[in-house]
Amino acid sequence: MFMGEYQHSIDEKGRMIIPAKFREALGESFVITRGLDQCLFVYPQSEWLILEGKLKALPLMKSDARAFTRFFFSGAAECELDKQGRANIPGNLIEHAKLEKDCVVIGVSNRVEIWSKQIWESYANESEQSFNEIAEKLVDFNFDL
Repeated sequence: MFMGEYQHSIDEKGRMIIPAKFREALGESFVITRGLDQCLFVYPQSEWLILEGKLKALPLMKSDARAFTRFFFSGAAECELDKQGRANIPGNLIEHAKLEKDCVVIGVSNRVEIWSKQIWESYANESEQSFNEIAEKLVDFNFDL
């Protein structure tokens, strides 16, 4: 399971250190793709295969299903860590997440997310203000803290 928040930077070549606590769980090869909310999603191969199966099961005749599947697969890139524990993030994904020098890497259960520091701080501040409202809505999903 991935959890925690880490501050890292991305260099001019698109390389970013992946937190040491995440490296083993991600494995030798993992997938980075466009995420929701203007971040990147990073999946170990085992989780990517589960997600791939779910996306393949979506009805091809539904335009929303096709669009969502295209969004995920067209942005996906298989990555490996170099000897310094860095991932080389493709340019199209850097653009999608508006990554500049300062980034935030967070663990979110079965995946890792990579955020622009500025976008993450804005998102976190907005979410924190509505956290109680969100928690109340989760009760509808039979979820209780």
